Formats: sequence, structure tokens, C-alpha cells
Amino acid sequence: MGRDHGVTGRRMTDRFLHPRRPSICRRTAVQAGALGLFGLSLEGVAAAREAGAAPAARPKSVIYVFLSGGLAQHESFDPKPDGPADIRGSFKTIATRTPGLQVCEHLPLLAERSERWAVVRSLTHRSNDHSLGHHIMLTGRSDTPVGFDPSAPKKSDWPSLAALATELVPARRNLPPSIVLPEKLIHRTGRVIPGQFSALLGRQREPFFLDCSPYNPVNYGAYPEYLFHHHDGPATQELRFRSLDLTVPQALADGRLTDRLALRDRIDRQRAEIEKTADERSFDRYRDMAATLLLDPAVSKAFDISLADPALRARYGENAFGWSLLLAARLVEAGVGMVQVNLGNNETWDTHESAWTNLERYLLPPMDRGMAALLDDLESRGLLDDTLVVMAGEFGRTPKISTLPGAREAGRDHWGRAQSVFFAGGGVRGGTVVGSTDRFGGEPASDPFRPEDMAATIWRALGVPPHAGWTDTLGRPFPVCEGKPIDPLFG
Repeated sequence: MGRDHGVTGRRMTDRFLHPRRPSICRRTAVQAGALGLFGLSLEGVAAAREAGAAPAARPKSVIYVFLSGGLAQHESFDPKPDGPADIRGSFKTIATRTPGLQVCEHLPLLAERSERWAVVRSLTHRSNDHSLGHHIMLTGRSDTPVGFDPSAPKKSDWPSLAALATELVPARRNLPPSIVLPEKLIHRTGRVIPGQFSALLGRQREPFFLDCSPYNPVNYGAYPEYLFHHHDGPATQELRFRSLDLTVPQALADGRLTDRLALRDRIDRQRAEIEKTADERSFDRYRDMAATLLLDPAVSKAFDISLADPALRARYGENAFGWSLLLAARLVEAGVGMVQVNLGNNETWDTHESAWTNLERYLLPPMDRGMAALLDDLESRGLLDDTLVVMAGEFGRTPKISTLPGAREAGRDHWGRAQSVFFAGGGVRGGTVVGSTDRFGGEPASDPFRPEDMAATIWRALGVPPHAGWTDTLGRPFPVCEGKPIDPLFG
């Protein structure tokens, strides 16, 4: 929107240091008929993983909520109420349950739950460009890859955190290690955002994309309950959120394929279409995963949010933000290791103009309600302690307010030097503020952290050892992360 700038033990250790195995790419799997049985629009399938030896400590799950466009720190978790008028903006602040911690007035539900979450106010990187900012925050790497193209993903890009999770996180209950929903990040100009994909890791390691919200250039915000200023008029048929119903196809229900072995036989008959790099073990593992996704009732229910209690759905919000977060909670409960939730199609959070109108009417309310419901839901199900929730965008916003030529109202520009990152669950000490910015909210004043540190915090939660590595398609080794976990969050 706006301007388009665009583990322990030898066996586990060996698996992380030498992780590459042949696998099955999505395109060939579709040709083989495996995904056609589901009746779903799935853009990627994670390669199957052997669980290996169990780590000493039970690994947690991660929900990474990504606010595409860039959340303003001043209008969220780092307000500057004593700053000059052209810095503080028009929103007031409210107290939270944590003494001394104030947030934007339009986050009342999260304010009531501040004992469950923490904020890092001093995450910093060097880019003010949407595409590179996305790449940095989705991959956890601040360095620009060779040949980076802000207009399109390239095979030479760094792999996303979700793709690396597919490679490094053991599968649980035959489910993909990582899933991304509700859509790919595509700008309304048609620009596919770099940093979302497996890239150097190889296309066989693409994360599992669930397309619940098909790309449409008129989609904005948390539809249908909320729209956004770029979309005039009522919600259209295109502004729909597909419920992921894994109902068993009629061919299974009427007895022609009634058990797991029959499903395997059907896939076997089309095995010739499977790519030549898939060995016997990886194929069998993938086949098991397909059977689990299709035939396990608990997994099927996790995908179908229409089955959720109406009161719970209402707490999340009847909109794309709420439904996506509800689905993320169910996938974690089912056993998915990492779920990335893209909240903000078409760089919705890019509030160059009409910032306060759009944040107040369209963006902060569904985010506040959805995230509060997510924390409540995870806690009520006993999952919050074992689920690290992270929420960030590609950058923050400029300290000084500005007005674009011809714009009706003012806003803030892109600002990589400082952003607030939200953390909850997974052992995070609630009510904690880590780091600070100067009086204008533009530069880290204490304890600066990098995207690499955020990534290291995620990897530790997922049970990936700090010495773990991955190998690109040319056989070159890389460390999984060059940062250090943000220990003050855990206290």
C-alpha cells in the first residue's frame, strides 16, 4: 500500500549439520494426485522429516505473526506522549496491567493482558525498503543476498524462517514442520515479495502454504468485518476467506478408498510422476503425511475453523485476521511446529497517509482483538507455555509525521532503525520491556537487537541447536543463525 518501494546426541546433531535429503516438490506431488485428493489450494508441501532422537527439553511451537507494511511503534507499543506534536501523533496512551507500561489507546484488550506478553522496543536494521525489509524480517538475516531483486523472489535469496523450519524442525504427528497462512505476500501491483520462500535451500524445501485468502488486488485489511480505504463499497465475492475443510472425498466415503493402505495404493499407481530425487524413505514418509492430513479426524478439524465454537470465533473476530489466528492456534495444537500468519495483505500496515484514521478504524481493532483472543485461547488449552508468539513487521515508521503530496491526511514513512516486536508465551516473562528508543522513537537508546537475535530466539524455542546449519543447492554450508536469543525476555 502507499508507495511501492519497493538437541542432543550424535544422531540429532548429525541431522542438523547434514540435513539435506531428497524430497518431493509440490508440483510433482500434485501431478501424482496426492494433493488432488484433498480439494485444497495448497502452494507448497514440506518435505518429510525423520524425528530423530528427542531433544533433552521438549521443543516449543512458534506462531510468527507478520504485519506486512510496517507497524508504527508510536501507534502501538512505544508511544511518545511527551514528544512534540509532529512526533507523538494524535492517539492517546492507556495504562496496562503492568505498572509503568503504556500502549496506544486502541490496544485495550492487549493492555488488559500485559502480564502475558513482552515487547522489544529496540529491534533495528538498516533498510527502509519494503522488499528488503520483508526479506530481512522473514529470513532473520540483515545482509542482502547477492543479486537481490526487490521486484521478485530469486533462487539466490536467503531462505525464509518458515522454509528453514521445514528443513530443521522434526515433523510431529506426520504433519508439516511449518505452515504459512492465509496467503502469500503479494503487493497490489503484482510484485511478489522476496524472502517468503526456500530460495537457496532449494524448492523441495518450500514451506507449506495454505491459501485461505486468495490473492486479489482489491483485497485490503481484515475483511469482511473491516475493509480498508483503498477498497470502496461493500465486500465482494473475491473478498472471501476459505474455510479449510478437509472432509474426506466421496471416493473415500463410499468405500472405494476407506483406509490408509488404499490411499497409499492410489498414490503408488501414479508414482512415476514423482521427481527422480525422491528416494524410497522420503516417499514413504511423504505418503504417510498425506494419509495423516486426509484421514486423521483431529487434524481435519484443525483445518476447518467453521467447526469452532461460535463464541470463540466471535472473540477472535469474524474477519481474516481473527480467522487466521484461530487457525494458527489449532494447527499448533494439532502438532505443527511453526505457523507464520501474514496479517496484512497488500502491505496493509503501510500507513503513509490517513494513518490515524486507518489504524483506528481498520487495523488496530482486529489486531488487538485477534491477538488477545489468541493468548486467551492458547492459555485455556494449556498451550501458551509451549508456544512462543512473535509479532513484527518489516520495519517501524518514521519518528516525524509527514504528508504525501495530494494526500488527505498525514502518516509516517518507512523506518528500519527502530521497531517494536511483540513476544508472548513460550516462557516469555510477561510485562517485560526490553530495550528503549530515544525520545522521538527513532533510534535505539539502549539494548539494540537485530533480526538475527529475533531469529535465534525462535530457533531456540523450536529446539534447533545454536550450532545447527543448512546446505544450499550447491552444497555450501551456512549457519542457521548468526544472532543470540534475546534472553532478557525470559528473565
